[in-house]
Amino acid sequence: MTTTDAEVRIEPATLSDVDALVDCWVELARGQRAYDSHLAAEENRTPVREALAQHVVTDGVRVARDDGVVGFVMFSIESGDYEQTLTRGVVHNLFVAPEARRQGIGSALLAAAEEALTAAGADVVSLEAMATNDGARRFYERHGYHTHRVELEKPTRSDTHSKEDG
Repeated sequence: MTTTDAEVRIEPATLSDVDALVDCWVELARGQRAYDSHLAAEENRTPVREALAQHVVTDGVRVARDDGVVGFVMFSIESGDYEQTLTRGVVHNLFVAPEARRQGIGSALLAAAEEALTAAGADVVSLEAMATNDGARRFYERHGYHTHRVELEKPTRSDTHSKEDG
């Protein structure tokens, strides 16, 4: 367990935290809509509850706690069908309640995830941030993260396409 400047404790989540964590995740997803995220918030409560519970059981969630949960980080070792040249740890979600931000809680949560992933054998840690979320990108850059992959998308239907484009 670690503490932050604000005396918030960072510790492993328990199954009794899952309801509060789901509420935090919904707030996170709702906030990401401002950065053009396509992720629905409320509609994902059930799958998020299942994912969070699974990560809690496998020791892949840390919570920031004062009188209640004020933030969390969810992480795991990447697994897939392809062999890779290194082991990648992945931070899936990092959230701090708006009223608890700018107190070192996000940094403490990120450090706790990195420490756990390193202990689990990760050679690198990756995460995603919305391209237009400059604040999040600056936060991660301050913690040593840099662009590794870039995801591109375009709508399949657009008012700007003409018949000559086809």
